[in-house]
Amino acid sequence: MRSPPLRATANPESTTMQRLPHALTLFVCSLLCPLAALAEPRDIRATDLFEFNWIGDPQLSHDGAETSYVLVNTDSKREGYETRIWSVASATGQTRQLTGGAQDSAPRWSPDGKQLAFLRQGEKDGKPTPPQLWLKPGAGAEPLQLTHLAKGVSSPLWSPDGKRIAFLSTTNEDDIALTACLAKPGADQKSCSPMRQTDVQVITRAVYRANGSGYIDFRRPAHLWSIDVAPGALAPRQLTFGQHEDREIAWSPDSQRLYFVADRKPPTTHFTPTLHTIYSVPAAGGDASEVLRFAGSLGGLSISPQGDRLAFIAALNEPRQSHSRSNLWVAALGGAPRNVTAKYDWDIGAGIINDQAAPRAGGRGAAPLWSADGQSITVVVAKQGRANLERFNLQDGSISALTTGDQAVVRYSSNGRQTVALVSSPTELNELYLLGADAAAPRRLTGVNQKLFAELNISKPRDLWYRSFDGRKIHALVQTPPGFDPKKRYPLILNIHGGPHAAYGHSFFHEMQWMAAKGYVVLYPNPRGSTTYGEQFANVIQYRYPGDDYLDLMAGVDELVRLGWADPKRMGVTGGSGGGLLTNWAIGRTQRFQAAVSQRDIANWADWWYSADSSFYNWFRKPPFEDPADFRARSPITYVNKIKTPTMFILGDADSRTPAESGGDQMFRALNYRKIPTAMVRFPGESHDLSRSGKPWHRVERLQHIVNWFDLYLLGKKTNEYDLAPPALPDLRAVPAG
Repeated sequence: MRSPPLRATANPESTTMQRLPHALTLFVCSLLCPLAALAEPRDIRATDLFEFNWIGDPQLSHDGAETSYVLVNTDSKREGYETRIWSVASATGQTRQLTGGAQDSAPRWSPDGKQLAFLRQGEKDGKPTPPQLWLKPGAGAEPLQLTHLAKGVSSPLWSPDGKRIAFLSTTNEDDIALTACLAKPGADQKSCSPMRQTDVQVITRAVYRANGSGYIDFRRPAHLWSIDVAPGALAPRQLTFGQHEDREIAWSPDSQRLYFVADRKPPTTHFTPTLHTIYSVPAAGGDASEVLRFAGSLGGLSISPQGDRLAFIAALNEPRQSHSRSNLWVAALGGAPRNVTAKYDWDIGAGIINDQAAPRAGGRGAAPLWSADGQSITVVVAKQGRANLERFNLQDGSISALTTGDQAVVRYSSNGRQTVALVSSPTELNELYLLGADAAAPRRLTGVNQKLFAELNISKPRDLWYRSFDGRKIHALVQTPPGFDPKKRYPLILNIHGGPHAAYGHSFFHEMQWMAAKGYVVLYPNPRGSTTYGEQFANVIQYRYPGDDYLDLMAGVDELVRLGWADPKRMGVTGGSGGGLLTNWAIGRTQRFQAAVSQRDIANWADWWYSADSSFYNWFRKPPFEDPADFRARSPITYVNKIKTPTMFILGDADSRTPAESGGDQMFRALNYRKIPTAMVRFPGESHDLSRSGKPWHRVERLQHIVNWFDLYLLGKKTNEYDLAPPALPDLRAVPAG
């Protein structure tokens, strides 16, 4: 396996630790770094994905001395990703590997910083086994397995006194009985479970499957468990029961109670709005008691250091909107919640979309961070394509920025005095930064991609603001090719985001950099409906999607043509999910694009309504059987007879969010029947998350197919991939503007 760039190397889970002396590291760098700096930067490649190192789930130790994190990488010879746990010292930036398993995740420091709990996923008979809770007692010690639960463990969290670890598990009573039976001498699967285990799904609920994970097993809701970590401790204890799913664990500061979130409205087989309730349960076991009921969805539960208040990020069910902005809420125990950010019209706890989040290592995301004195709370705030940490003073209502700039804070962790932030920018995939209690500038701790990125010719995108048809200001980013000359026209790719309630922004985007490296100007706008521009801007498309957002996109295209950057005779359009829907919509309304690539799309709204894995979104006033005309009017397949654009469809065979049968399948057959050049590229086993966490080679091949299609129809490059001849184009180079 390729080793990631390191400042120190270590052999984890061994009593002998061998490290390269820091002075020697500096000496070697003094010899080699100048040579690397003199090398001519090269353009980024699709296959550079195999060289990326992703950081996930950073955890600052309680004394602030070091930060553990999950390091994720892959290579061209593997189908998946490997995850190992590393740490970086706050004072020196020295890194060390803490665990040696190929699928380790969720590192959690004990309060005294001497032990590390983590999850490890194994393998049996060539198949992955559920992740179990492990404990690394200290430097040089071998890790110990703490749990052997049939369905594994998730979301571990230490008690403040360091005596227990709470976690979630979907293991149920039948699993426990089977495990106990199999432990008896001479027992086997047949004797312990003589009845045939059926694989037939009996479905009575409106939402019964989830993209990427398949059918929901309602017999196994996640419940709260805990385990003592003292030597010779008893087996883990289940603390909550019932048919409802528990989530979002938080300990009381005195370690006597656990708080959690559940949707405990009366069971129903029909779709009903979320009613999240915060409960508490004694750490030693007992009845759960209701703390706070919230008419909406909430997450990121956090308890104040004094133990007297709750903080969380949540959105109300009412008013019924297409997009409900999340806010920061605070409530005294037993009191009503207060919306701290009600008048702050930005997206609280939200982020910026890209294609480079750490696969298999997300970790807890948007939990509010209390200051040690309980007087302020820090959260991520997304504004106009950027996401930074901001602190909210609960006493005087003042707001201060902890981080600023063209970037996106992806994850963060704090000990109440210091904060470590995982940051992505257009030219930096992901690195850890340390923020002190003072106002000093954040200090970078890691450089896991520094060597690779020093070799690459990449640049920041340009901010572009323009006015749409009704005078509304629209924000977009423009990624230009290496050596860009504003006096020449280039082939253009309009790249549309999905959601639709999401936002492009200033974070590293491999796809955009790759397209620009292939000679294209890439326009990626945030049309109306996008987040990070205020709640009204996001909701203006309710009952009008797609519609005016398409006009926003075309106004951006017009602006690049007016600037002289885009060649109007060589323009392509692409997008995924909601962006695939808008790609289909665009080519049914204009013939200005010479090629299109529609990804994970929707073609027929009614068919999607009946077949998607998700609940019923607020984009239509009525269901399709009550208002079929509205669904037809907003479905791209209705206008397929007007399409003349050569179009490719990229689909995942296991995509249940936008099933192929309600999208690209229909469009492909219709265009094929009409003899419009078309191709369908199907990815076996891939879900709606193909571009973000699909198999590495599939992610690379997806990028290659997109650009190959545009090369064929915008540049006239011959390819045997699709049995299609390139069109005759007069000039295949960047042409002078005007």
